[in-house]
Amino acid sequence: MPKQKSQRVGLYVDVANITRNGGYGMRFDVLRDFACRESGEPVRLNAYVVYDEDRAKLDHDYRLRTFNFHSTLRDYGYKVIEKTVAWYVDEAGNRFGKANSDLDMAVDALLQSEKLEKVVMATGDGDFTQVISALQNKGCRVEVAAFQNVSSLLKREADLFMSGYLIPNLLPIDGSDERKTWGEIGSRVRGICYTYNQSKSFGFMRYLARIGPGLWVTDTRRSDSPYGTAFAHESNFHESTDINHLPSRDMIFEFELTQGDKGVQASNIIQIYPSKKEKEAAAVISATS
Repeated sequence: MPKQKSQRVGLYVDVANITRNGGYGMRFDVLRDFACRESGEPVRLNAYVVYDEDRAKLDHDYRLRTFNFHSTLRDYGYKVIEKTVAWYVDEAGNRFGKANSDLDMAVDALLQSEKLEKVVMATGDGDFTQVISALQNKGCRVEVAAFQNVSSLLKREADLFMSGYLIPNLLPIDGSDERKTWGEIGSRVRGICYTYNQSKSFGFMRYLARIGPGLWVTDTRRSDSPYGTAFAHESNFHESTDINHLPSRDMIFEFELTQGDKGVQASNIIQIYPSKKEKEAAAVISATS
């Protein structure tokens, strides 16, 4: 049987956008694994970062942290593209800095797509919506991964949108047992409540058990599905959860996997997205629009 040809992959990471929108502490090696699942060949791995040269001259800790971070990215095989902060003074005499890598990232993805079959963009910025459309018209499959404040247009335009919260181990879970592998009994994972019976006060959580092929195979009864499912009773949800909004694809939870009499159960279920602050902000926007 002939060996299957590897898919040529390009990964483009808007580091500033990801970091300030829920992705601080993201593991770039795991992101690479996700982008190159199904034996993909990483042809391009570009990380677009902001660098403040003025601060680096005065702040030794900032200079050292930045150097170590960029070195780690290079160790993982990324090309680090630095965008230097440009400083300006407004009419009132206030000094402010600007640095935006959007144009660099868009141009690179479009030019380099000639050698790619799949492009993965780690950003939630809606300005990339037209870039995605252009890449698709050039024959590329385009996937997006991001955490918070993700443009709804960006989600709809992409061939696949995956919340970074749901990718196993991409973002560390505070307080989790490091001896447990994501998806094992006793581990904490992140997932969604995909079905819920209001009259009987229970439902089921679905989580991505492993990074691998078949992300569209959501039926966990199938042996080729990369997902797992866990029973969830109302009493196992944190008291702050609005059960009336379940099931929901938009609410993301952290929970512990335990073994029950009837199979895997979800315990200590805590909603992490959207947070209380984000829900309040959304309510204000809705009320004023």
